[in-house]
Amino acid sequence: MTITSVDDAGTDPIWGSDQLDLDAYLRRIDYDGPRSATLDTLRAVHRGHLATIGFIADGIDRDQLPIDVKSVQDKLVHGAEGGSCYEHNLLFAAVLTRLGFTVTRHLARVRRGNTTDIRFRSHTALLVGAEGGERYLADVGFGDEGPLEPIPYRHGATLEVGGWRWRLDDDGEEWVLRSMHADGWFDVYSFTTEAQYPIDFEVAAHFSMTSPRSVFIGHVVAMRVGPDERLVLRDRILETRRPDFDDERRLIAVDEIVPTLRDVLGLTIPDEQAAKITAHLHRDRSARQ
Repeated sequence: MTITSVDDAGTDPIWGSDQLDLDAYLRRIDYDGPRSATLDTLRAVHRGHLATIGFIADGIDRDQLPIDVKSVQDKLVHGAEGGSCYEHNLLFAAVLTRLGFTVTRHLARVRRGNTTDIRFRSHTALLVGAEGGERYLADVGFGDEGPLEPIPYRHGATLEVGGWRWRLDDDGEEWVLRSMHADGWFDVYSFTTEAQYPIDFEVAAHFSMTSPRSVFIGHVVAMRVGPDERLVLRDRILETRRPDFDDERRLIAVDEIVPTLRDVLGLTIPDEQAAKITAHLHRDRSARQ
């Protein structure tokens, strides 16, 4: 497979990277290193982003998900909130472009181990060119199964960080990102390298946040990942996952969901949305009783 479209380093007018406040973003992720398009820089900002900006897909009483650069940075950078894969990776793509990397944005089909059903393209993935000509798959928006660092864009490439392992394979029709589970390799998502445009992401994001068929509608899904553990909250179930697969699950009281989002997962939740989340989960619990 070949990349069909690569934006010029530093410029991507159709994506709006010129609207990015790069200084504010780098302060947000606590990065003060070199601003050069090297692999070291790519790794550092990738890890800094994951360490400071959490994942949350809140499908409760929402009718749209603005994903233009200005809206996303107002939320994730200036508002210090978390966001969905679209918000994370489209913001990150703008950052990398401004730092001088070449970036192509692609839509991926989430598999989560299911290799038979064909799902709609609901995830974003980035192919990034660094100095020296090597390309990497970068992804700061998947959450629990996503790579902690960029992985080389070549068949059979592997990555290990903190005991977590990933592999990238070309199966002839699609590229497949896999992560290691206790019972072997687990398909995370697949993607092709055809060119995508802002409208493609707008349609996918709209479906994800408004369609009754979306896995996010009526649910709160939030995550925080790192080299030592992955924290995954889906509604009232909080999972702690570790590289040695010594995992834990526990049920959270409804009134403790917002404090858990804020204090355990480190997410900023505006009071208005916090009230909606709590009220929805109370109604859901009552409906199940």
